[in-house]
Amino acid sequence: MSKTSSMGRGMMSILAVGARHARGYDGGTVADVAAHLDKDRSQVSRSLKGALQEGFLARTSNREYSLDWSILADAQLVTEQRLKTDGLTALEGLAAETNEACFLGVLSGNTTVTIGEQVPASANLVGSWLGRPYPAYCSDAGQALLWDAPDEEIRTLFKTVEFVKHGPNTPSSIEDFLDRLNQARERGYSIVDEEAEPGLYSLAAPVRDFKGEIAAALQIVGPKTRLEPQSESYATALRSWCEWLEAMVGGRAAS
Repeated sequence: MSKTSSMGRGMMSILAVGARHARGYDGGTVADVAAHLDKDRSQVSRSLKGALQEGFLARTSNREYSLDWSILADAQLVTEQRLKTDGLTALEGLAAETNEACFLGVLSGNTTVTIGEQVPASANLVGSWLGRPYPAYCSDAGQALLWDAPDEEIRTLFKTVEFVKHGPNTPSSIEDFLDRLNQARERGYSIVDEEAEPGLYSLAAPVRDFKGEIAAALQIVGPKTRLEPQSESYATALRSWCEWLEAMVGGRAAS
């Protein structure tokens, strides 16, 4: 049997253990994994033992195999690093295509924080947004970062937040925000139209990590008079660079 096929069986066994975690189990015995894969128990046993020796799996006192969560922690660190490095490449590419200011943001509690930016001189934006928090209910990235969140989770997140008016179209309530988020989901990208400040317009889309969770949001930001007429072509470029960045961080669609 070739090394490639042996490696493939090992990966399938690891993924099968992960699938049991996703269904709420602590892990799985040889019999559980063999049944999941519809494979011979002795073959699966060898694959699981190999994965255990390599540090991908741990074994419980109940003779169940479980994922070694340190592997996932390492993967998360790699994702965060790739967001900063490959994220810069995505920002540069998107800014070059649109000639507008482009940002990469993450969620921090009920605010969003910029972790990357590329601002062409022609964009005429003064100052840097790196590291600066902004209320998620009206920020350029807020809707995209909460893309997969259930309504009740969003209501809890904004429960104590005062919806202060930052622009003429700032959401007035949690339900108002949810309505706009649902429209964005149907559209495939968010539009923040003078919500963050007067005259400012932005498009944003989510970037998923290897777990299928929203890791960041890619944004195009600029004057409404300039961006709104180009919104459809800019949205195409935005989604293209989001897909590229997801591929770089090992992202996958939500299950």
